[in-house]
Amino acid sequence: MYSKLLLLLSAGLVFSACASENGEDQVADAPPTPTCNTANVTYTLTVAPLLQKSCTSCHNSNFASGGVNLSTYARVRTVALNGRLIGSVNHEAGYSPMPKGGTKLPDCDISQLRKWVEDGAIEN
Repeated sequence: MYSKLLLLLSAGLVFSACASENGEDQVADAPPTPTCNTANVTYTLTVAPLLQKSCTSCHNSNFASGGVNLSTYARVRTVALNGRLIGSVNHEAGYSPMPKGGTKLPDCDISQLRKWVEDGAIEN
């Protein structure tokens, strides 16, 4: 009886070792984390759509919450160059955290905004 049990245990170890070597016991790889592209940040293709998605429902020409209107390039550039845009979306001390009452924007969005501002906040 002990020899049968020993034989079964040995067979189980052999088969599990084979499965492990073949990667059969591994969980499927998680999808790769997308990288944040800050190489070609433009106002037209990156910044304006991001602001439209996250900001202009409150900061527009009809309702400029906090006196901030982000509906045109010129207005966005002013807020970008005076530091208020990055300070607010990054929830830095001394700035009103945006979006108001919401969670901070994704790190990639903030990185793209920061890159655009660092590059001179040009209209491109």
